[in-house]
Amino acid sequence: MGPDGARLERRGFLLSALGGAACLATSAATARAEPASGYIPTPSSSFGLLKRVRTSVLDIAYAEAGPADGRPVLLLHGWPYDIHSYADAAPLLAAAGFRVIIPYLRGFGPTRFLSEASLRNGQQAALASDAIELIEALGLERPIVGGCDWGARTACILAVLYPAQVRALVSVSGYLIGSQAAGATPLAPEAERSWWYQYYFATERGRQGYALHTHDFARLIWKTASPRWTFDEPTFLRSAAALDNPDHVSITIHNYRWRLGLAEGEARYAAMEERLASFPAVTIPAVTLEGDANGAPHPRASDYRARFTPAYEHRLVEGGIGHNLPQEAPDAFARAIVDADRMAGRS
Repeated sequence: MGPDGARLERRGFLLSALGGAACLATSAATARAEPASGYIPTPSSSFGLLKRVRTSVLDIAYAEAGPADGRPVLLLHGWPYDIHSYADAAPLLAAAGFRVIIPYLRGFGPTRFLSEASLRNGQQAALASDAIELIEALGLERPIVGGCDWGARTACILAVLYPAQVRALVSVSGYLIGSQAAGATPLAPEAERSWWYQYYFATERGRQGYALHTHDFARLIWKTASPRWTFDEPTFLRSAAALDNPDHVSITIHNYRWRLGLAEGEARYAAMEERLASFPAVTIPAVTLEGDANGAPHPRASDYRARFTPAYEHRLVEGGIGHNLPQEAPDAFARAIVDADRMAGRS
């Protein structure tokens, strides 16, 4: 059996393990996860030793799983999470023959800036540039990109700006590309309230408060964003350690202030931001996911449906699944990656 046949066989095994063809969703589908919203025991998943790669700005630490010759999958975490959002999905994908790459974003974990002089910039284009440079530095050939929260936004940006370099997209909470102009538009009061932390970070009190209480702040976000996910303390602390990065507070504050137009970006990203401000469509195969108990601010699926071409599916994942969907429902997330790959065919 050739390499392609072996990969297909492994992916077929994963589909069988995840419920087979009967579990595959349609564009209006609902997927029920196993009861991940219940008590989560002390985690046993581990990525082992991290690898490193340099881009023009960063020394990026990343985890890798699966065969070196497998079809590449780039998974991007969000805030205030880390690579362990994929601790249980990655082994499923590795067993199916995918090569899974999971980097720590700038300002998280062991990832470091190469220069002290670099602006600790959290704008969306900077994060996307990190990701595309990582793809190029590792020589990844048209990876499937997937993400949640900040990582979903970055994955969407890669899909719209670099469609020839990305095979397919899996995005939790859909189309998350933003712009400073859009961020300047007031929302309805209830929607504004859900963004309380963004406005808190706009103040000096907020910056100081986050620096002083980073872990407690993150724990609060975890609880409110996933109100039915009863994670245990070791699970939280495993990820909270990534927030001790010396640049984490600066990157976080800049990210949210940039969205409101309260912080400047960098000139090198201006052309990219101009393109993103037109909200270009996703033209590669894509699957979007949403948890039925997502307590974080997020758009309705109907709001972004027009941003995707016909090679598209949206899935509601039930079972009390919140914002950190890949960690709360790893089977549903892994299935979406496999299906996005199948939607892309043999291209």
